[in-house]
Amino acid sequence: MPDFSFDIVSRVDMQEVKNAVDQAQRELDNRYDFKGSKCEIQHDKTDLTLIADDEFRLQQLKDILESKFIRRGIDIRSIEYGKVEPATGMSVRQKVILKQGIPQDLAKNLTKQIRDAGLKVHAQIQGEEVRVSSKSKDDLQKTIAFVKGLDLPLPVDYVNFR
Repeated sequence: MPDFSFDIVSRVDMQEVKNAVDQAQRELDNRYDFKGSKCEIQHDKTDLTLIADDEFRLQQLKDILESKFIRRGIDIRSIEYGKVEPATGMSVRQKVILKQGIPQDLAKNLTKQIRDAGLKVHAQIQGEEVRVSSKSKDDLQKTIAFVKGLDLPLPVDYVNFR
């Protein structure tokens, strides 16, 4: 009998991030309270940099960005804010890191919880993802339901269901 498996991963769709940043930048350009200010969002490959005149505007900028992320279906738990740093010209800057992959310690904890649940599955860590395999598709679906019920600090997806 063949083994069935799926992967538990944590990813952010970078195209949706780009679209959310573009929408947030358009809103910044149109809002009256941001006219004449130095507020902007710089988008690199895997992270963002928020630049604002002061910490109050920086907080408003974060609120706009988070609302656009939510509207585009990006989970807020995948965002990690760095510390606020002074920048040139009396402005402030803050790094925004988009978390990709499941950290090793969280993956170990997740596999332990799956084992302790008493499900007839085998969970193993493969890089930044967790592979769950079983002889029964029903056990895999029970595992997905179990993991969805857990309170994890980052969003997870289930891919490669075979």
